Amino acid sequence: MKLIDDSPDQWIKHDPQSVTSLIDQHFPQLREALGNYSIEQLDQESATVRLPVEHKNIRPGVTISGPTMFGLADVAAWIVILNEHGPLAIQSVTLSMTINFLARAEPTDLICNAKALRLGRRLAVIDCRIVSAGNSAMVAQATCNYAMPRQSN
Repeated sequence: MKLIDDSPDQWIKHDPQSVTSLIDQHFPQLREALGNYSIEQLDQESATVRLPVEHKNIRPGVTISGPTMFGLADVAAWIVILNEHGPLAIQSVTLSMTINFLARAEPTDLICNAKALRLGRRLAVIDCRIVSAGNSAMVAQATCNYAMPRQSN
């Protein structure tokens, strides 16, 4: 579904295309910066996001760079928030993020499973677990805190 405007009545919750269209409409440069990510699954308060690895994501030692994994976690967390709150949350911003790099990431697609720990009116806390495609062992874990925009009355 293509979003025509930001009105909540255009929103389809748990629809990957709705979230993707919203992000592409408001932040088109994200794909250039991070890569051509895709939303594989959206559920209540969770998302699975895949990032196909490109040459720009690989660092010396033939592993995926930390900034790439950080960016994937940040975007996956934002997707969870947008999925739950819709277009009104497009202005939510990263407040803080802690990431733990647990193992070497193979130069293959990364998959981030993001789940909300808290989705409040002012604060969202999202747990992100990143694996290399085809391997269930976590390569990174991040906790993302987002500040939610003020709702006008």
